[in-house]
Amino acid sequence: MDRWTRRGFLATTGGTLAALTGCAGAENSDAPFDHASTMGIADQPTLGSLDRSGVIVAFEDPSCTTCRRFNQNTFPQIEADLVESGDAAYVFRGYPIIYPWGDPASHALEATLDRDPRAMWALKTHYFDTQDQFSTENVLDRTAQFLTDETEVDGTAVVNDVESDAYADTVQVDLDAGEAAGASSTPTFYLFRDGEYQTTVSGAQDFTVFENVLRG
Repeated sequence: MDRWTRRGFLATTGGTLAALTGCAGAENSDAPFDHASTMGIADQPTLGSLDRSGVIVAFEDPSCTTCRRFNQNTFPQIEADLVESGDAAYVFRGYPIIYPWGDPASHALEATLDRDPRAMWALKTHYFDTQDQFSTENVLDRTAQFLTDETEVDGTAVVNDVESDAYADTVQVDLDAGEAAGASSTPTFYLFRDGEYQTTVSGAQDFTVFENVLRG
């Protein structure tokens, strides 16, 4: 997948595309970070550009209730006050370690990302907003329905990719990075400032926790 479509998208809270921020060119394709959490970071869905002063690398599970609280209560302010302001970039990494349906959901996010990054961010929001309606038995049907009804992505094609493990290697990259970095729960965030690792934050923390580290 071309990095120009996998990276640098700025979505609104509702998951629709608001603007396309600057994307690093080929000369910047290697992340300027020396930390296990950034393994393969150049290919991850990112709001903002990795050359910004602040970078948040987020490991999240669609089935995680704490991730839902973070996405509903804290993420909108991070997006508005840090990403849209140009102060930070937000990197999403699927880390399905909580409930079983989070695994096929993470595969579906990767399959959707390759087709339309905007739809991926919308699907991520949908998973958290309607989390209590998902189960292992219905996650693929509900995913296909949402994508077909609310985006331009072929939901059936995404489900076919999930069922054939087409993105198993891609999901495993995130799992390997999280394990190597020591992420034992979700959400877990690794915060960087000016290319240097600062700290690890776990749980549905308040916006000020991120602001204090990334803005100082």
